[in-house]
Amino acid sequence: MTSDTDATRPRRRATIADVARAAGVSPSTASVVFSGKAPVAEATKERVLGAAAELGYTGPDPRAASLRRGRSGIVAVAFEEHLRAAFLDPVKTAMMDGLTDALAALGAGVLLLRDDPHAAPDAPTLASAPIDAAVLIGCSPRMRGSLEDVRARRLPVVVIEGDAGQDALRIELDNREAAGQLARHVHGLGHEHVAVVTLPFDSLRERGDADEARIATITTPVTQIRLEAVRAVFPDARVVSAGGSSIDEGLIAGRLLLAEGESRPTAVLAQSDLLAAGVIRAAEEAGLRVPEDVSVAGFDGISVDGLGAHVLTTAVQPAVEKGRAAGEAVARLLAGEPAASIRLTCTFREGTTTGPGPAHR
Repeated sequence: MTSDTDATRPRRRATIADVARAAGVSPSTASVVFSGKAPVAEATKERVLGAAAELGYTGPDPRAASLRRGRSGIVAVAFEEHLRAAFLDPVKTAMMDGLTDALAALGAGVLLLRDDPHAAPDAPTLASAPIDAAVLIGCSPRMRGSLEDVRARRLPVVVIEGDAGQDALRIELDNREAAGQLARHVHGLGHEHVAVVTLPFDSLRERGDADEARIATITTPVTQIRLEAVRAVFPDARVVSAGGSSIDEGLIAGRLLLAEGESRPTAVLAQSDLLAAGVIRAAEEAGLRVPEDVSVAGFDGISVDGLGAHVLTTAVQPAVEKGRAAGEAVARLLAGEPAASIRLTCTFREGTTTGPGPAHR
């Protein structure tokens, strides 16, 4: 007779020993049926699988396997921005394609985290989540605490484009060289009155004109490096920060820059192709021709809808390769093999959106 207490008590998960006992075989034989590591007589196999089905046994408990290996089978990927915003960025999407492709050989799952100091107490973090390694995207000074959490756990960590110190394994782009090449291209076309539309300065993502005092507060490494490279060529360039990398943000910045007046630039260097596409739309709204009235350059080399016949002048970055390099580095570190930091190279592409400056027409 079953009591009410027995009926409400959670049923114990069947084990391989239970299956073996029900099938009348040894636990090792039952285990081989599920692992497939050795041949088993068909009749025996059917008897074991029948017993497993009756007991509701579906295979070895993955938690037990993780304990035996000392691994969770999970690699954390941490972003500073909201995850929804991150995956609206084609560059980050391509990068994640490369990363997950490289991790597939490990059979590892990916845990996506936002590096949020205000997260709920029970939310998974790099300090508490059951992970084997971590990849930090765009490691800013604010993320240093998370970096130290991973190091304190003695877990492998790879940083993609961030300031993580000289001893961190990093996957980087030649941002300074690529942004400088774009600036020199525009300078060579005879432009003197130039503006820059930047990626966000920090986690606050404030929009608008930036003076020297505000520029000095930049904490996003990619934003800072690309801006420094442009200002080495155009030290007096007007700087407008965007709230993110999107066409809408570029449109907002472009409307501010291209309003009527003597301060209107003849060329705009945007720190992403999406921002550049928004600036081009703002130019069209203002009745300006690209590149006859205003030249526009981007950064990334992605496919952008809505540019019509335009081919954007940009620096093409190897986004998929960047993610794949990070995944391969994680795999080597988990295998106990050496791994080294890598700097990937962007390729300059001259399109139809840049042309001669006023004095050279």
